[in-house]
Amino acid sequence: MPQKAFWLRCEKKEFERRSALTPNTAKKLIEAGFEIVVERDEQRIFDDKEFEAVGCKLVDNNSWPSAPTSMPIIGLKELPASNSPLPHTHIQFAHCFKRQGGWSQVLARFYHGKGTLYDIEFLNDHNGRRVAAFGFHAGFAGAAAGALAYASQKEGKKLSQLFPYENEVAMIKDVKDKLNGQEKDIKVLVIGALGRCGSGAVELFRKLGLAEENILKWDMAETAKGGPFQEILDVDIFVNCIYLNSSIPPFITPESIANAGKNRNLSVIVDVSCDTTNPFNPIPVYNINTTFDRPTVPVELSSDLPPMSVISIDHLPTLLPREASEQFSQDLLPSLLEFPQRETVPVWANAKKLFEEKLAEAVKEEGL
Repeated sequence: MPQKAFWLRCEKKEFERRSALTPNTAKKLIEAGFEIVVERDEQRIFDDKEFEAVGCKLVDNNSWPSAPTSMPIIGLKELPASNSPLPHTHIQFAHCFKRQGGWSQVLARFYHGKGTLYDIEFLNDHNGRRVAAFGFHAGFAGAAAGALAYASQKEGKKLSQLFPYENEVAMIKDVKDKLNGQEKDIKVLVIGALGRCGSGAVELFRKLGLAEENILKWDMAETAKGGPFQEILDVDIFVNCIYLNSSIPPFITPESIANAGKNRNLSVIVDVSCDTTNPFNPIPVYNINTTFDRPTVPVELSSDLPPMSVISIDHLPTLLPREASEQFSQDLLPSLLEFPQRETVPVWANAKKLFEEKLAEAVKEEGL
């Protein structure tokens, strides 16, 4: 019978406090007969002792490379860049199947190590819907960060370092305090409003107290005519929450911003989708991901125009690390319980097939 085990690795991305497994889901896996190995990690929102208390075996930080190759390694964010071959089976977000920057180098590591990648972004049920995603909390946190950037800009300042919140209540209170009543007049546009991510952004703005008529909710029907869209320039905050998998006309361009001159309201863009290195990026007005310690990047404009900034943090849900991790891990749990039968379970079998297809593309086009 296939091994029933998972090795939860530490996260090496700076400021990342989320976890693919939580003490609650680890306990349920152990009760189902799984061995759960957990790397010690001071950065993780859950204390090591919380995992130890439910029966997990704790090991040294970042020790997974020496784990038996039969042990599946589970994590969240991509591994640090390296040329080291990967002989293990990895379950994670790898950000390489849509030809993002460095995609072939990521796949090369699996090719040379003969390992396997199950990309969490592409674990889909029989309806083609992702079995687990951070979308809601990404949109929720992204909208909060956008409101904070707006408040800072109104004071003539740049948004300073963001820190994770203890919970949603603390986040809402802090953002409202920073806005100091301005929320009543803010107008926002959320594109992708019908999805998990977009619904999270809309919910945040509602909880801040924005008037319902000031929350514009767009999805595929509203963007079907093709951009650029003047309506984006007419709001104060634009939040992009689409799932991008093909070329579309840009939503906003340097030219459309320049043409608007001083006759625009838009001052903050939150690109929750973060397709910064995607060749189809529909917001081609910036070219770097931002970080928790430097959350905004300015859009380059002539000096006589009012400022505009972009937030493009690719792990926004870590602003609410405990809540986001619990929701995500609970959603992933049913599929994890089926992992020992992965060759016949569609969620896993289809994900492996996709990996093999992308690996073949990289071998053919990049000569791995």
